[in-house]
Amino acid sequence: MIALSVSKNQIPIPNIEGTEAETTVSFFQGGHKESLYWGTYRPNVYLGIRARTPQSLVAGLMWTCVKDGRFSMRHVCQNADELKKYGWMRHNGRDYGHQELVDQDMTLMTSFFKSKEDGSGYGGDWTVRIDVRNENSKLSEDLQQTAHLFFYLADEDGNALSLSRDLLDIHDNSLLAFGSRKDIGSWHLHLTSMDDLEVHYSGFKTPHIHNLSDLVQQNLGAQVRKFGHLQLSDTSDDSSNILVFQISGSIPFRADIAFVSGTDLGGNSRLKDRLNSLTGTLLTTRLDEKEREFDDKFKNSFSLTDELDFESISIGKAAVANLMGGIGYFYGQSKISLPKTSDFKSGERYISYWPAELYTAVPSRPFFPRGFLWDEGFHQLLIWLVACYCLVYICRRWDIQICLDIVGHWLDLMNVEGWIPREQILGAEALSKVPEEFVLQHPTNGNPPTLFLVLRDLVFGMKKNKFTAAERDQISSFLERAFVRLEAWFQWFNTTQSGMATSSYFWHGRDNTTTRELNAKTLSSGFDDYPRASHPGDEERHLDLRCWMLLAADCMYSISKLLRKEKELGKEYGSTAKLLSDFAILNQMHFDDAYGAYFDFGNHTEKVRLSWQEVGGTNHYASRELVREVLERPRLRFVPHIGYVSLFPFMWRILPPDSLILEKQLDLISNRSILWTDYGLRSLSKTSSMYMKRNTEHDPPYWRGPIWMNMNYLILSSLHHYSKENGPYKDKAKTMYSDLRSNLIRNIVRNYQQTGYFWEQYDQKKGKGKGARVFTGWTSLVLLIMAEAYSEW
Repeated sequence: MIALSVSKNQIPIPNIEGTEAETTVSFFQGGHKESLYWGTYRPNVYLGIRARTPQSLVAGLMWTCVKDGRFSMRHVCQNADELKKYGWMRHNGRDYGHQELVDQDMTLMTSFFKSKEDGSGYGGDWTVRIDVRNENSKLSEDLQQTAHLFFYLADEDGNALSLSRDLLDIHDNSLLAFGSRKDIGSWHLHLTSMDDLEVHYSGFKTPHIHNLSDLVQQNLGAQVRKFGHLQLSDTSDDSSNILVFQISGSIPFRADIAFVSGTDLGGNSRLKDRLNSLTGTLLTTRLDEKEREFDDKFKNSFSLTDELDFESISIGKAAVANLMGGIGYFYGQSKISLPKTSDFKSGERYISYWPAELYTAVPSRPFFPRGFLWDEGFHQLLIWLVACYCLVYICRRWDIQICLDIVGHWLDLMNVEGWIPREQILGAEALSKVPEEFVLQHPTNGNPPTLFLVLRDLVFGMKKNKFTAAERDQISSFLERAFVRLEAWFQWFNTTQSGMATSSYFWHGRDNTTTRELNAKTLSSGFDDYPRASHPGDEERHLDLRCWMLLAADCMYSISKLLRKEKELGKEYGSTAKLLSDFAILNQMHFDDAYGAYFDFGNHTEKVRLSWQEVGGTNHYASRELVREVLERPRLRFVPHIGYVSLFPFMWRILPPDSLILEKQLDLISNRSILWTDYGLRSLSKTSSMYMKRNTEHDPPYWRGPIWMNMNYLILSSLHHYSKENGPYKDKAKTMYSDLRSNLIRNIVRNYQQTGYFWEQYDQKKGKGKGARVFTGWTSLVLLIMAEAYSEW
């Protein structure tokens, strides 16, 4: 049984001498930490800036739009706004980003720039340039539209913010607001523009900012009813900790909003020079330089081939830019589910995790603007890139320090048992976006340990001696610091998720009492509704988890050798990896000769269906609902559903290159009646009894047919591997690799061109984007596919 010990102080972090060491994140101090202090770390809003500290100054942008004859406010990313397009076109993850947003006929272009100058406070200065243009350039001057922007600054600590006395005349004085904080000292916020703009303001006193757009709309509504003007009230609550500035002007116009820190550290002339460098023509020059730097870094990092056209390359840039621009900083407490038998507190369903911070990329700004454990490993494959090109090992990096920093933050969320909550919902803003049923995290349930994917790449690069001496020292020091947590993580999986048979594993957390689901979901696996055994139980053997454990054991063995711990620790990991990679044992436990495929094993029957039944309703009226109906007694057997799970041994390259079983896997992949489509590999075979079946009345098929990029990337990577291995199937793997790569690139480029977005998944019949849009996340792996950048080990 998993103890609910979740106090951070209970996590022992011994160093090599046996004394207590600091957390993994504390490895990143000094210049690195300060350089990342400010950033666009609020991916849930269209433009949001904050510092990497629990209680920060927070900035953001809102604007109004006329929809169905009524004004509506844009602030939080949401599909209901129906923007034609939005996303980062360039973003380096550190000090520069350029975003384009198209809302009906208006185009907003936002540029973020950060600098550290003599006299700056901690973290430096930053500025936002906002260009407002009309999408319809043929409009006459008589039809010029007025745009209303709302830029705000809020102090999460509740400190009062001060307004400039001459706020309403920006031509004579650009100062909007000022204040002071312990972390950065005194600061100023300025607005400059060459255009004729009108400025109004409103100040609010409130402990939270997640409902700020409601407060602004209420203020505007009251003004419209009183005076007939859409403008803020030019009033402020006492000790306001939020200031909102309305910037109105005829389109087109441009405004620069500069935040200058450390204003008490230098003279007026120095402050004026710093402000000038953050606005106007000097800012234009610096933004142009940053754009060129991004393009050069992109070219050097990914080395895209000449076969790709300009449009495809631009979409590749958008992939990495949206991933880097989607990095967020969160602080709060997870809610941890209590066992039903718990007597912790009468009536309580959960206890709170310790207050924690998380620096992480997010899968989707409107739908999933928070941290997901199994997504993050795929994100880091792009942020950190080790690639093998044409048999010549080339070490290329987008930003290794950001990658390690993110991994460190995730490892620091581990409790004393070695468990990490799989979904991080930290803070009021994050909580406001999550349905209640997904808030509680269950300490018995895991999530694929995908962070080992990037750690394996790092170790492989170290073994190949492809780092500078300084880089080797940094990676070794990080792994040394992280090792105790990685050990605890591995042991948690190895003990809590093990099966009844030796070397077997199964995902805990499936509901064996469900009467509503066609097949009990396996949320902990990441594959949600992918069909598993019809009757969950301890006899289950889950093929994908076995392969994840092989990855983890092999990676831990390699790290222990690198850190020269193999004598004391490596033997266990090495023996586990050897056992899990044993081809004969794998086949005995998971291979079905009749299908020529690898499967899960469990208590299963295919004769399960959802049928309409009448149930008692209110006021003596009966209602109908879909109820699970089992027509045959289950038995222990292979679960005969071919799909992504079946291909894990292939993805992990366990199959010998001359094996007949490898040929059978290639046949399954290339068969159009099973997995192959012109747009990528579908998640579940067309021959499966669960193919495109709803799991409940309200749950459409998710991993039961649609095409997902993370699994297609891993499968493509293994096709690339086998196409280089001597064996009878080398040429077949090479042809399949080329065709699948072309299909994936072509379809994602086409969808982006048509819709302006990356998508969560893609329809297996016509290739159309499905699920969450603005889902960069692991869909950004298309860039690695373009670059033919795959891990080698």
